Amino acid sequence: MCARAELAADPAVARRRTSAFSLLELVVALAIVALMAAYAVPTYVRHTARGHRIAVVTSIYQAAQFLEANGGRRAGKREESLPAGLDQSPSQGRVVYRLHVLPGGGLLSGGYVIEAEPVPSGPMGDDACGVFVLDSTGRRSNRTTAMQAPRDADCWSAR
Repeated sequence: MCARAELAADPAVARRRTSAFSLLELVVALAIVALMAAYAVPTYVRHTARGHRIAVVTSIYQAAQFLEANGGRRAGKREESLPAGLDQSPSQGRVVYRLHVLPGGGLLSGGYVIEAEPVPSGPMGDDACGVFVLDSTGRRSNRTTAMQAPRDADCWSAR
């Protein structure tokens, strides 16, 4: 009994007991973290989607540059495939978009159309921008099934 009284009188033990968090303080801290997460997660998702869109637009233009430099006007006569690295976006790592070259109807049947289709199981599988399309004349568009599809300019810009 005497040892217990000595422990209770020890100032270090008393300080340890008063420096702990109360349940109310813990609940307030958790509420603040939950509010921050409620704002941060949607912003992070939008930022990531924007980054994927910028990457696929860059990949489409790189593929078009490759086709033009390597006689891309012939691409309309047969289906031409893109080399490894240019057939996906991003060029390395986890594939988010697959790029395809299709025959196009422009430029005396020598045109081409590059389509970037999101991987269905990927992070952009259900994106409102859908499939990115660039033809040999430089016309950009998006093919989507969304009811409220964004304007093509919103999908192709870095905003």
